[in-house]
Amino acid sequence: MDRGTILVVDDEPNIAELVELYLRRDGFRVVTAGTGQDALRLARDHAPRLVVLDVGLPDLDGLEVCRRMQAAAPVPVIFLTARDGEIDRVVGLELGADDYVTKPFSPAELVARVKAVLRRAEGGAPPTDVLRAGAVEVDTGRREVRVYGEPVAFTTKEFDLLRFLVQRPGLALSRQQILDGVWGHDWYGDARTVDVHVAQVRKKVGGAVRIATVRGIGYRLDPT
Repeated sequence: MDRGTILVVDDEPNIAELVELYLRRDGFRVVTAGTGQDALRLARDHAPRLVVLDVGLPDLDGLEVCRRMQAAAPVPVIFLTARDGEIDRVVGLELGADDYVTKPFSPAELVARVKAVLRRAEGGAPPTDVLRAGAVEVDTGRREVRVYGEPVAFTTKEFDLLRFLVQRPGLALSRQQILDGVWGHDWYGDARTVDVHVAQVRKKVGGAVRIATVRGIGYRLDPT
């Protein structure tokens, strides 16, 4: 069984080898890198389905590597980090990371998270319809967002969030409803993830459509 390629980026060879072993056991092809520059090169060469990315790298910071990857070709990212501070999590999420795993971690749990992120990012054959709200078009077949007719780059999770909201115009959605619908019921994290991603989506759509904050509940996309 071939589940596609995963890029594992960690400057500690024993960690990279352990993660590779567990991923290969589950049917994934794996390429590994020990530096940020190697990671960017391998991402270009192999077009991986997902990247497992250490934050603390010897040359480029993992956050910078993620930023460059998402600018070149958006890809699901799971961060590995020895840090567990809120600032690191928020910055990582703003850059397009899909999940966080704090060291030390269980390799089996990491593999489970890899599969969960892939299910959310690639959940089956996409429909071909175009959803519209205000001056925003969400092309679910092309996975493209157009604002006033012009394509705007969205990360994987930003796209999924906007699509989820556009499909439910006028409804007040709680943060937990959004987490379950966009990140999945098996996602590990807290509600601040939603706030961070909504802020990023708002920046990108500008005034083309309004995403209102519903005090004490969550968010609502106004249909007009």
